[in-house]
Amino acid sequence: MPDAGALLEQVRKTSAAEWLAVALGVAYIILIMRRQRWGWAAGGVSSLILTALAVRAHLPMQALLQFSYVLAAVYGWIKWAPGASAQRIGVWHWRGHLLAIAASLAVSLLLAQLLKQEGYSAWPFLDSLVACLGLFATWLVARVYLENWLYWILIDALSLYLFIAQGLVVTAMLFAAYLVIATIGFVSWWRNWRTGAAVP
Repeated sequence: MPDAGALLEQVRKTSAAEWLAVALGVAYIILIMRRQRWGWAAGGVSSLILTALAVRAHLPMQALLQFSYVLAAVYGWIKWAPGASAQRIGVWHWRGHLLAIAASLAVSLLLAQLLKQEGYSAWPFLDSLVACLGLFATWLVARVYLENWLYWILIDALSLYLFIAQGLVVTAMLFAAYLVIATIGFVSWWRNWRTGAAVP
């Protein structure tokens, strides 16, 4: 992992595309917190740019994950259309979580072996694990399950490490912000879940 001086140098060399992805990512956070539909548009474009950046950084599974976020943004845009009904927050059974985690680990190990053989991914297992957990967490969001935020906290922390290690420092800063927001999101949804409140 680069030292502080190297990190500052990487920030100076950050591309315009990465800065745009970060700016749109911040806009996504603010708009979604305010429950504004345009947040999905900002998030979708940000993820599309991050897909290309992940490919260039030799993080193929991160690229796949970011592209899945583009699809999730399309889903969110449709779901948050004017007049769409609100949904109550649910909690998924613990057996389902154990099965999903076990499946994510198994698939990640298989994908890591394939990536090692191709010699493309800089972090085969970690890259694969983040992608698998991200896809599962996206499904939890779509089903409005409270635990999605716990997975995002882990995913954002791992992604933060991956992007710093690959020199995408500004993108890593975005994931640091996501990590904070995911923590706030969990607390907010937990309070709503306890009171039986609905989300958009």
